[in-house]
Parts: sequence; C-alpha cells; structure tokens
Amino acid sequence: MGYENILYEKKDGIAYITFNRPKVQNALNRKTVEELRHALLDARDDSAVRVLILTGAGEKAFVAGADISELALQTPVNGKEFSLFGQSVFHLLETMGKPSICAINGFALGGGCELALSCTIRIASKTAKLGQPEVKLGILPGYGGSQRLARLCGKGVAHELCLTGEMITAEEAQRIGLVNHVHEPAELIPAAEAIAKKIIANGPLAVKFTMEAIERGMEMPQEEGLFLEATLFGVACATEDMREGTKAFLEKRVPQFKGK
Repeated sequence: MGYENILYEKKDGIAYITFNRPKVQNALNRKTVEELRHALLDARDDSAVRVLILTGAGEKAFVAGADISELALQTPVNGKEFSLFGQSVFHLLETMGKPSICAINGFALGGGCELALSCTIRIASKTAKLGQPEVKLGILPGYGGSQRLARLCGKGVAHELCLTGEMITAEEAQRIGLVNHVHEPAELIPAAEAIAKKIIANGPLAVKFTMEAIERGMEMPQEEGLFLEATLFGVACATEDMREGTKAFLEKRVPQFKGK
C-alpha cells in the first residue's frame, strides 16, 4: 500500500517506521494506526527483517498523542472500538516475534508514550518529553498505558504519571526505567542501529523465543514462567541455529544463523 502518514523502509535487516505528520507533531489518527498495522504485518512476514526501529519525523515529536480533532468526536460505542483497535495494533507490535527499538526523538505523550511502551526497547533523545496526559482531557489512557506502564515501572509510577498527566524528561524516564538510554539528538538513530546490529548478529529463533519467554513469563507466576523458559529452551535445542551456534563457538568462528 502507499503510505501517507508514515515512512516505511527496509535496509540491512532493519525495518524503519517513521511517523510523518510533523504539522500535528505526528499525532495518531485512525489512518496512521491503520498504516502502522500494515507496516508491522509486512515486517513480521518478511524473513529479511530482523529488527524494527520506530521514530518520528522532525525534531519536535516522536508521537505527541492522539489526533484531538478525531478524538473529540468519539461516542461511548465508537470510543471503545477506537481503543480496542489501537490496543490490537500495539499488541501486534509487542508480540510479533521481532524486537522493536523506539527512538524517542521528542514528545511521546498519550498514545505516543503508549506506543513506546509497546516496543521491546526504548531509547530517548535528551530533548524528549514523555507522559500520559489523558486525564487533562477528561479521559484515560486507551492504548494500554495504564497496564504497560504499571508493569514496566511499577504501580506507584503509573499512578503518578497517569493521574497527574504531567510530562517527565528523558533523564527522569531513564531513572524510573521507562527508557533504557538517553542520547544526544544526533546520536539517537545511530544508537538504535547499534543495538539493532547486536541483535541481528544473534540467532533469530533464539531472539524470538527469548522475547516470548520474557513477554509471556511476566504475566505468569514465576514457577510457570520457569516451565515456559525450560520448554522454549528445549525447542531451541532442536534447531539448526543451536547446532551452528555451538559449533561456531567451539571452532572459534562467527556463526552463520539461518533462522531454522
């Protein structure tokens, strides 16, 4: 499909998704989320894509939130569908079996913060501002913010950010565990690419199984999570990649993984 609100390109095993509505600070409307869904499905089904990098066009915003002009028209019925659709796309991003790196280059507010929370790894520019300001509009997070923020940073942090609606700096986001690293603006994408290359050097199935163990294990009691880990470990031991990885280690050479 032709994209109007995002830029989508693939290079050297990385799929780049750039939100491209700079006049409205890359705000998410329905069409943008639909385009994101299409790009995610394409990246998921392309074996050449190993990692995704998400960022925003311009220097001011990653995604500054939902499109308020669209949001203001929601009815109770439409509002629930609006929320469920966005949640389904973000869930796809979170569970597609390929890691995503969110390069937060500016405002990540509301739906933008929720989108970042759905990514596997988050890094931020020093100029970034993050927050869940929905209560200031008389609503609450609708794309998973109340759930993922609490799981990632703890209930107390989630309550404070979601109930006050205040923005925090990139440094504060790093302190509370919302982002992994903070970089100078010019270093943000190179830093994301450096992480991506480290992931790409590893076994594709091992990466996929590890993500599954973490994502699903977080929702389980530890004993069940350990059982899931052991099961996935056993599956990994049956792969060609496992045999190649161990053989390469013993032969002191770089492994040539095939994702099989």
